Amino acid sequence: MQAWRGVEAQHVVSTMRLVDRPEEQALLEQLLDASKPALPPAGQGLHYLLATPFRYAPAHASRFRPAHAKGQWYGAEDLFAACAEVAYWRQRFVMDSEGLRERELLTEHSFFQGLVEGMSIDLSALPWRQSREAWTKASDYTATHALAEAAVVHGVQWLRYESVRAPGHLCAVALVPQCLREPSGGLDGTLQTWHCKATRHRVMLMRGAQRWAWDF
Repeated sequence: MQAWRGVEAQHVVSTMRLVDRPEEQALLEQLLDASKPALPPAGQGLHYLLATPFRYAPAHASRFRPAHAKGQWYGAEDLFAACAEVAYWRQRFVMDSEGLRERELLTEHSFFQGLVEGMSIDLSALPWRQSREAWTKASDYTATHALAEAAVVHGVQWLRYESVRAPGHLCAVALVPQCLREPSGGLDGTLQTWHCKATRHRVMLMRGAQRWAWDF
């Protein structure tokens, strides 16, 4: 799958607030990068937007990863589903941050494509889709965590599955970095900038004439 992923584009803006010259900016970025957890060996050489999730062990769980387990790379087959996934996590962020619950949060996001390939399971195909109810629960990840753990043991590198935030659309999760690479023409050639407005009740994502909204 050539999959879209969206990430908050905050790194350059955040560090620019602290510096006055380009040389200071470059040095600060180097210091920040050196402070991050090391990439696993299999992630060395990957574009940083593909490799970054495998550096961390987030405290919150995701669909195929328990809390505090090593990160995974999530993407969607089309932009709408990728935006829907970002919208869900933006609203979660607002609701989990007491100081933001009554405010609106404006952010900029980078969307890009990565190529996911290798040994996989397609949960949207038979016989797996017979258990669709287990794979598509809104927030109970018990079945999907067990599946991903068993998949890795058996050498499966990625999973194709139906998006819960955009039903009928397909997503991919890269369980290991070995199954990721840049698309033909390079990842940077797919980069798009989107703007997001999030509140506890609604999240909007916009890029020029393209715009979608989700109510919660």
